[in-house]
Amino acid sequence: MAGPLAQFEVHSIGPELSLAGFNVPFNNSALWMVIAVVVATGLMIAATARQAVIPGRLQSLAEVLHGFVANMVRENAGQEGMKYFPFVFSLFIFVLFGNLLGMIPFSFTFTSHIIVTFGLAATVFVVVTVIALMRHGLHFFSFFLPHGTPWWMAIIVIPIEVLSYFARPVSLSIRLFANMMAGHTMLKVFGGFAVSLGIIGGLAPLALIVALTGFEILVALLQAYVFSILTCLYLKDAIELH
Repeated sequence: MAGPLAQFEVHSIGPELSLAGFNVPFNNSALWMVIAVVVATGLMIAATARQAVIPGRLQSLAEVLHGFVANMVRENAGQEGMKYFPFVFSLFIFVLFGNLLGMIPFSFTFTSHIIVTFGLAATVFVVVTVIALMRHGLHFFSFFLPHGTPWWMAIIVIPIEVLSYFARPVSLSIRLFANMMAGHTMLKVFGGFAVSLGIIGGLAPLALIVALTGFEILVALLQAYVFSILTCLYLKDAIELH
């Protein structure tokens, strides 16, 4: 039986592609990213293709997702932050579908890889920083010295604030990666117990697996929410500089 970490192994699929002299393999992680994008896009297109007065199930789901993220952005980034709603909504849907599709047996959870979550977090970091620089120019750097701080404390406060700012993509990426990896590893471990104990002895681990699966689905939803709401808070800092 494969170990609990075997599910996170990346395998190349098909021939390697050459890009600017570098070999770029298409792997199972990239495949499930494409699947997540296709499924999410297809769902949104199908849900909005026929905008009925009395919405059907798909349209209701799309409206709930849209309204949920819109309220999140409005409440945490302000009305000014609504212009960045498409960015936050795209992040939320991508992370959400990546997490949920990873719950399907024999699938691959690409959000359980630090390189993927760090890529998403780094994108948020760069976008937020560019927005802050475009809106405030050089005044952006006053963010690292809070208003009212005594000048003699600047030598201590500024390095702390800079370190805290650059730690954002690290904490954002580790939070998502660690939660998804830990949950899937735990399910695999208990699944191995259930199989090795047989039909009778495996009933208790099997019942626990069912409960853990429900909990893992909740974690998948929660982590997409946490990733998005932190993005909104970072956007608020970029807009208001405090």
